[in-house]
Amino acid sequence: MRISELSRRSGVPIATIKYYIREKLLPAGNPTAHNQADYDERHLRRLRLIRALVSVRGLSVSAASDILAALSENEENTHLALGLVLGAMQAEERKKPPQEGEEVAAGPMAEAERLIDATGWQLHPLSTGRTQLARSLQSMAQVGLHLDWQTLLPYARLAEQTAVLDLDQLSAGGDDRLSLAERAVQVTVLLEPVLMILRRMAQESESFSRYGSPPGEEPPAGARPAAGEEPAAAPGETPGAA
Repeated sequence: MRISELSRRSGVPIATIKYYIREKLLPAGNPTAHNQADYDERHLRRLRLIRALVSVRGLSVSAASDILAALSENEENTHLALGLVLGAMQAEERKKPPQEGEEVAAGPMAEAERLIDATGWQLHPLSTGRTQLARSLQSMAQVGLHLDWQTLLPYARLAEQTAVLDLDQLSAGGDDRLSLAERAVQVTVLLEPVLMILRRMAQESESFSRYGSPPGEEPPAGARPAAGEEPAAAPGETPGAA
């Protein structure tokens, strides 16, 4: 295909495609004439992945370049590919020592390790999850919220169920490595706000179930009754009638 068709099918402007080629993110096309080249489906898949990394995940071109280079070196390793594009693992050349104030204390790190041991999760040596978890625990402790691994374990079990659904979504998109990586970024990053909204809605529903409406406030139409209460009878019905 010509670059114009590549642009149309990918949704990426021609000028941006040329920029990605200059920056070595996208391989050059097969030259056919002076200033002309042909591109194939692999160019299209790689371009879509670049767009997902830069536009959806919000990575810089430099960071996306490092990830694409690592993917090229480990093209057949699906597990590593997903870890790299989702940020669970970092390309070796981008690993940096912690900056001042980013160090994690031994206590939060120990709690993170205990949680990982309790779940039996198999994490890659390059996985950043344990450090991110420990840093979050440390931040919460600094404002007086102390959570240990036992408290987090039920949440971790729910996360396992979510992960199963996530990977099921990915498997529906085929097994091409670049397409799978692109879909992983889209499903994970774009779905995260939806999951947060669902959590908030579930919290609201659970709060109403436990505590009901505030005094003097009628529950909204169709709301389910608080625990232990019978639903209001419809006009003409006797409460509790079968």
